[in-house]
Formats: sequence, structure tokens, C-alpha cells
Amino acid sequence: MGFKHFSLASAMLAAVLLPHVASAALGEPEATVTDDVQQLKGSVKSMQRSNYRVHEIQLPSGTVLREFAALDGTVFAVAWSGPAIPNLRQALGRYFDVYAAAAKVKHAGHRHLEVQQNDLVVQSSGHMRAFSGRAYLPQSLPAGTTVAELR
Repeated sequence: MGFKHFSLASAMLAAVLLPHVASAALGEPEATVTDDVQQLKGSVKSMQRSNYRVHEIQLPSGTVLREFAALDGTVFAVAWSGPAIPNLRQALGRYFDVYAAAAKVKHAGHRHLEVQQNDLVVQSSGHMRAFSGRAYLPQSLPAGTTVAELR
């Protein structure tokens, strides 16, 4: 395994081993976004779109974590980009175990991981200091929202 392949595998393993903390995780109420900001020691900028809100959390590592909340207050997607993978146990919440199981299974690319189920899609890719990904609940996307917007 080359160094770049090792770095993504190491980062995914670290994300699996990080402790669980309360958060505005996927499928949960957005009311706890402030808990995320405090737990992650980040700063938040919130933006209103026509059919959802985006809470963009800037982490000390330089990574940006975005939480997408429907107008009913439910987090229907999360996305990240930056030099480090955020705490995915926190961001994915109850869906984390599905992601972790997929990460353990051998797959074609070491730089890309995709979980595609009826109720959950997770796409993660990257290499050292350049990671990105998104997770969303297809059945919960607000009307008129495209997957391309979730970045």
C-alpha cells in the first residue's frame, strides 16, 4: 500500500475511533448545531436557502463541516472538505456504524469510499491534507434540492 493510500485508510480509521459526542448529526434536530460548534471548538456561519438552512462550521484544523437542515429542523445532509476528516461519528450520528462497516470492506479505490443505500448515501474521498465528502438521506432532501448542492 502506497503512502497516499495509507493516509486515507489511517484517516478513516481515526474517524472510526474518535469518541462520540452530542451533535446535530445526520437525521437529528438542527437545534444542537451550537453544541457542535462548542465541541469542535469551531466557528459557525449560517445561511438560509429557499428550502433549507446551511450551518458552516470552520474547525481549527482548517476543515469546514456543513450541516444542511430542512425547514422542519431536521439535518438531512452533512458535507466536509479540508485538510482533515472531521469526527464522522459525530457528524453521521446513528448512521455512523453503516459507514464504518463499509470502510472495513475491501473496495476498488483506496481514495474513494461510497455507501449507497435506499436511506443513506455517503461519499468520501481524498488524500493527506485534502479530504472531502458528504452524507445525505435521499428520502429527506427537501423538494427542489439537488445532490449537487450538498457540498
